[in-house]
Amino acid sequence: MALRAFTRASRSKLLPLLSSVSRLHSHATSFGFKEVREEEKSQMVGNVFSNVASSYDLMNDLMSGGLHRLWKDRLVEELNPFPGMKHLDVAGGTGDVAFRVLDSIKHKALLNASKDYLLEETKIYVCDINPKMLDVGKKRALERGLGGDTSLIWVEGDAESLKFEDNSMDGYTIAFGIRNVTHIEKALAEAYRVLRRGGRFLCLELSHVETPIFKHLYDYYSFSIIPAVGELVAGDRESYQYLVESIRRFPSQDKFASMIAEAGFQKVEYENLIGGVVAVHSGMKI
Repeated sequence: MALRAFTRASRSKLLPLLSSVSRLHSHATSFGFKEVREEEKSQMVGNVFSNVASSYDLMNDLMSGGLHRLWKDRLVEELNPFPGMKHLDVAGGTGDVAFRVLDSIKHKALLNASKDYLLEETKIYVCDINPKMLDVGKKRALERGLGGDTSLIWVEGDAESLKFEDNSMDGYTIAFGIRNVTHIEKALAEAYRVLRRGGRFLCLELSHVETPIFKHLYDYYSFSIIPAVGELVAGDRESYQYLVESIRRFPSQDKFASMIAEAGFQKVEYENLIGGVVAVHSGMKI
């Protein structure tokens, strides 16, 4: 694992790249390796996640060998949740990250009994644009005995136009979701808007492998194995073909870091996991 800070010097070098990305988003956008009109992408991505919702958790385990659980643990560890926190998890319909945040908060409250009262003030908002994904999360909450937990609030909403007030959240997470939005810059701007001063932005996303031999193996696995498993397990090869392609179209770690900084965040850095297969990006609103 490597931890890298994003400096002003590296930001200035990447501004031309950021400008080219912005021009692309203003006219067209990518859906995997296809170029589509902006107004089409949201519906197309919605169809993908409606198709995969019922098998989403199983496929995550199969595709990552269960490692996605450790990656999400690392995300929440970096977030460092606390009792009384107001937290927003975007594109988190299945509840995977939200449940971890809540478990962490309850554990800390248990260790410090004086903070038990803050559990009633804790609010974790799970926001997802896809109602079928939210249905999966609500079902999982019931299975975990959290059906009546008032700390968990399920919200259907768009990452590019959040329904929350300015400066209302202590934390913002998005795991494996930001590459699917039409305008990444708008999603980052919304994250900045809803966070309070001192609030943390954290993004877990499949990223780019640079080691040549590992990259060759990773590409073969991604394009040959994952779509085949998707067809076998979920009966849907095309959706998983899109998901693989969307990873390759997502900005590199440095480029995405520049976009986070341009949104106004400071102390921007990222941590590569498994050689860059995934990266945890972070920033702070100061």
